Amino acid sequence: MNGRSAPGAVPESGTRAGPWVPPEGSWASSAANRRSMLGNRSRDTAPELLLRSLVHAAGLRYRVAAKPLPKMRRTADMVFRPVKVAVFIDGCFWHGCPDHFVMPKTNRPYWEDKIGRNVQRDRDTDQRLADEGWLVMRFWEHLDPEACAETVIDAVKSRRQAAAGSRRSH
Repeated sequence: MNGRSAPGAVPESGTRAGPWVPPEGSWASSAANRRSMLGNRSRDTAPELLLRSLVHAAGLRYRVAAKPLPKMRRTADMVFRPVKVAVFIDGCFWHGCPDHFVMPKTNRPYWEDKIGRNVQRDRDTDQRLADEGWLVMRFWEHLDPEACAETVIDAVKSRRQAAAGSRRSH
C-alpha cells in the first residue's frame, strides 16, 4: 500500500489526517456511520431477492425496480404491468416499521424528517397507483418470504383470471 486513501474513501476519526469532519450538509455522525449508510443498497436486497426467487419459481414473470406508471418517478421492487400489481419490500429502518424502527439518537431532527418524508411518499405512491387501478402490495423486510410470495402469486393469478373473464364476456 502507498499510504494514500482510495478516491472517495472516508478517513477514520483520529487518523494521522486529523479528526474526521463530515462533508458539507452530511447527515453522518461519524466516518463509520457514513460508510455504513453509503453501503446500503436501494435494490436487490436479500429480502427482495428471496421474494423474487420464490415468485419466479412459481412461474410468474415481472419487471424489477420498474416504474409502474411512466409519468411517476418512483419505482416498485416488482411490477406486473399487464395486471397492474406493484410490489414493494420496505426496509424496517427506511420506512418506519411500527415493530422494529428505532429513531437514531444522533442527528434526530434529520432522521425524523427523512423517515417521515419516506412514509409520506409511500402513502402518496399507494394512492396514485390505486387511483390508476393498481393493486399495491407492501411487505416489511422481516415478514416470512414464503407467505409474502404466496400472497403475491395469489393476487397476480386472481387479477389474470378476472381480466380473462372480462375479455370473454365482451
